[in-house]
Amino acid sequence: MQDFSIGTAWLHSMFLNVMPEWLAVTIECLLIGVGLMLLYAVLALFYIWFERKVCAAFQCRLGPNRVGPWGLLQSIADMFKILIKELISLNHVDKFLFALAPYLVIIASMLAFAVLPWGNGLQIIDFNVGIFFLLAVSSIGVLGILLAGWSSNNKFTLIGALRSGAQMVSYELSMGLSVITMVALAGTMSVGGIVKAQENLWFIFSGHIPAIIAFVIFLIAGTAETNRGPFDLPEAESELTAGYHTEYSGIHFGFFYLAEYLNLFIVSGVAALLFFGGWMPLHIPGLDAFNHVMDYIPSVVWFVGKAVAISFIIIWFKWTFPRLRIDQLLSLEWKYLLPINLVNLVLMVLVITFRLYIH
Repeated sequence: MQDFSIGTAWLHSMFLNVMPEWLAVTIECLLIGVGLMLLYAVLALFYIWFERKVCAAFQCRLGPNRVGPWGLLQSIADMFKILIKELISLNHVDKFLFALAPYLVIIASMLAFAVLPWGNGLQIIDFNVGIFFLLAVSSIGVLGILLAGWSSNNKFTLIGALRSGAQMVSYELSMGLSVITMVALAGTMSVGGIVKAQENLWFIFSGHIPAIIAFVIFLIAGTAETNRGPFDLPEAESELTAGYHTEYSGIHFGFFYLAEYLNLFIVSGVAALLFFGGWMPLHIPGLDAFNHVMDYIPSVVWFVGKAVAISFIIIWFKWTFPRLRIDQLLSLEWKYLLPINLVNLVLMVLVITFRLYIH
């Protein structure tokens, strides 16, 4: 399998040959930042088009099909439209907090996005508490949503923000416990270490029943964390117009829109990392010829392919199940998912203690 760290090491040494180390590191950080923002924008545009097409297929429609081949340029046309939209100034809002909220949401999304391992040696940062860092920065987004609802000084936005706060704080527990279950199996919180631990077989197969239960709960909790249907009560159009971002316009509304789709990719990417080996190819113990063929597929293709496949499942949820009531949503978490998760964590500890997992 190709190792992208060879290319990055060569680029670093080339910079060091012509400039001091501090300048080389500064330029590399700028290049990484620009690359991340470009990738962020491209993925968001792709996901908007992808969901429209999937939704259309479920409803026996065509979806976007006029702008560009297969409607591929429709999302780009929409992006230009939202960029030139007027930012409407409102008198009754807390102007500073109102302007700050969308940036908090987008920053939280970008920080979590930067931790994902895209390929073999293609990772921005990997340290011994990588998963803990990812969970911590992803929690910042709820602050932006609460600020957006409160600073808008509108009863509908405030109700949407309070719903979102209750929902995201609640489902963070199930998501965190699912992650802890797989971290226990991996024996490390390093993102790179978790991928390496699945070199022989992905955790979804080697972790037995506890890994499958953790995956199902992670998908449900991840869908709720991203405020997507059937857990989209914070922006329930039939009740709250647009929920916490009712008063936003132009690019500020676009930030919320972008963050929602990128959070979908981040949840899918973390699921791919924890349960399906991240960028690691499918290896089956004993089938050396098959494993060798799998190694020829680029690691970036493996990671992005897994993330998009899991995203399809989450989109499938949205366009299949009706929206839950707020009491049903919270009952699902506190009465069912949380107790099941706690029992499942104990089961995983027993599997690890008695070495019942597949090496």
